[in-house]
Amino acid sequence: MGRWDTVQVDGQPMRIYIDAPTARDTAPGVVVIQHGPGVDRFIEDRVEDLARHGYVAAAPDLYHRQPDDGADMMTRIGRLRDADILADADATVAYLGRLAAPRVRPLGVLGFCMGGRVTYLLAGARPDAWAAAGVFYGGNIMRAWGDGPAPFERTAGLRCPMIGFFGGDDQNPSPEDVRAIDAELTRLGKPHEFHTYDGAGHAFLNFSNAQAYRPGPAKDAWEKMLAFLGRHLGGILP
Repeated sequence: MGRWDTVQVDGQPMRIYIDAPTARDTAPGVVVIQHGPGVDRFIEDRVEDLARHGYVAAAPDLYHRQPDDGADMMTRIGRLRDADILADADATVAYLGRLAAPRVRPLGVLGFCMGGRVTYLLAGARPDAWAAAGVFYGGNIMRAWGDGPAPFERTAGLRCPMIGFFGGDDQNPSPEDVRAIDAELTRLGKPHEFHTYDGAGHAFLNFSNAQAYRPGPAKDAWEKMLAFLGRHLGGILP
């Protein structure tokens, strides 16, 4: 089972949910970016499953700067700013770099919903940090949160291979958005593979959301994600 740890970011405590394989001196790492509900049981489960497959996985709580005022999910997402997110990701990478056992190298990043958008942002803004990136139905990739370029506008900076998973019935990102992102990655010669599932909408991997969850596409997408990480990070293939 994973555990919660705490680091300091800009003078504020930020919790990180982490799990790691046992009896390994060195292991690849994955930063897992939360979805709208936060680092909930679904995100914890992804961290734990990655650890079972040989990765040191860590999910930072990107809502740590916000007051505990009972705000709804969309309000909490709306308060996030890209500059803060980059600082949080940098602190998470530094935290993984300080671990004595196992030592973490190389690193990948993946995220769900808003975390898919953040993954795209991080891949473009911190290209030297990542050996692989996975985007699960990341909406608002064309929009900046606060000052600075939108994730889409950072596409030229991507260096690592990217895999993406999308629902054919989703509207954020819509199929048109996915085609536009795919076309830009192709135009710039960025290695990537995208998978779209008919009959699935947003959050189709989230088993805690009975309305959205689609077991078949969820299983297929996660298996493809693990195989992708295995190829590029050297974990245990599914």
